[in-house]
Order: sequence, then C-alpha cells, then structure tokens
Amino acid sequence: MSKEVLVPIAEGTEELEAVTIVDVLRRAGAVVTVASVSGLQVTASRGVKLVADRLIADCATNVYDLVVLPGGMPGAENLRDSPELEILLRRQQKEGRLFGAICASPAVVLEHHGLLAGRRATCYPTFATKLKSAEAAQSRVVVDDKCVTSQGPGTALDFSLTLVELLFGKEKAGEIAEAMVAAWH
Repeated sequence: MSKEVLVPIAEGTEELEAVTIVDVLRRAGAVVTVASVSGLQVTASRGVKLVADRLIADCATNVYDLVVLPGGMPGAENLRDSPELEILLRRQQKEGRLFGAICASPAVVLEHHGLLAGRRATCYPTFATKLKSAEAAQSRVVVDDKCVTSQGPGTALDFSLTLVELLFGKEKAGEIAEAMVAAWH
C-alpha cells in the first residue's frame, strides 16, 4: 500500500532539504505531492527554482500519511503564514498521523502553531531558543510520537531516512540508505 506524503514549499524554502525529502521518500515508494503556498514556481533560499505539483489550497481535503516541512528563511515564515497549511497540520496532529519539520520550520511553524506542546523537538541551532522544550535541541533527528523534527541541511538525509523508517519500516530505510551509499544505523 502506497503512502501519501505532502511536502509544502514556499518562496525562500531551503532547497537541499526540500529536494532530499522528496527524493528519498519517492525512492521508498511514497506518492509525494509538492504543494506551494504561493505560485507553482518558487525561488528557494539559494536561488534554485522549484516547481510544485499543486497549490496548497488544492490539497485541503486530501488525507496524507505524512505532512513534512522543509525549512529555510524566509521559507519557514511563508509556510507559517499559510492558513491552509495550518489547517492541514492541525488536522494531521488531531487525527494522529505523522507530521514533521526540519531546520527553521520546527520553531517558526510548528512551535508557532502550538503543535510542539508537550513534545521534544530539535531545529536549526540558532532557532533552538524559540522552542519551549529545548531538551532535545542538540539531537540531529528527534521522533516524539507522530512528530519528527531535524536540524538542517546537513541532517536532511538522516531525517528523510527516518521518515522512510516510520512509513515503511527499518528494512526499507536500510535498503534506501544502502542504494544511496549513505550511512544508516
């Protein structure tokens, strides 16, 4: 059974994180929809042009096994300011499905919307003071129930493989890591 994943993007999204998440999850067999909170094409944080599959408004009624946010600035702020994305994230949490974020997005989006209440999380080190519970802030990847967070571009592969493990199992994550010649526990 395939897994449905939503990866929202925005102007200023961190491209390495976005592309790594999409690539690794698709290698695992997930059906990944890249949805923009603005126009279909966005300029990422380092000037790379990314093209979304859909607009976030077109995803509002869909059910996803995982909604996962890349970081980057001002990308995280642009994601935070999307009312449609906030509704999707709140529904994801309420219904007990996986959601996650990397880099600035755990602090700027998830914490801002109260989605990290009572959870351990990590984020990009300079944003760690924005987390109410920073006990896990030094970890590369943190899984707390159905919420997964990670630090930044250098942890994007570990983060993505962790998402594969949660969706498809440890064996599948190991297969993907081996095929990519990536270190994996």
